[in-house]
Amino acid sequence: MRRGRPGALPRGTAERTLTSVETGEVGDRSVGDERAERKRTARPAPEGERHEASRLWHITLSVSGAEAPLKEVRRGLEQLAHDHPFLLTSRYANDHAEIRYWEEARDLHDAAAVALRLWGEHRSTAKLPPWEIVGLEVIDRETYHQRIAEGYGLPPASPVGVHPF
Repeated sequence: MRRGRPGALPRGTAERTLTSVETGEVGDRSVGDERAERKRTARPAPEGERHEASRLWHITLSVSGAEAPLKEVRRGLEQLAHDHPFLLTSRYANDHAEIRYWEEARDLHDAAAVALRLWGEHRSTAKLPPWEIVGLEVIDRETYHQRIAEGYGLPPASPVGVHPF
């Protein structure tokens, strides 16, 4: 899965996609010839299966457990932010924390699966407290921006970083 940057396009505009531009010769074959060759040798998707574009999902992961020294909690969350550079913000206390970030995934199930693994996979490398996940919210980008515009939910994660509650 590839991760992306947050931000909504103005309403009524389609998502932009990058396309290649033929620039001429590459070796003794043109870029267009190579593209045509890849098309001829590519296997089609199985019948009934469609390729879904990935989307951005706003993740809020809540963890909680036995009290830990605040300095250790902060240091662990800062290391997690270093290891996982797509984290927007983390808030913490000595017995719980909340992590907010954007995840790019095909659907909600994939985004949630990645989010549920985040704490456990980084627990030892970031020296995070042995807390358990007690909450998870996964919403698409449009819903996130709609909530903010209507005054519901938490405001956009600002300032970015690791902060006490």
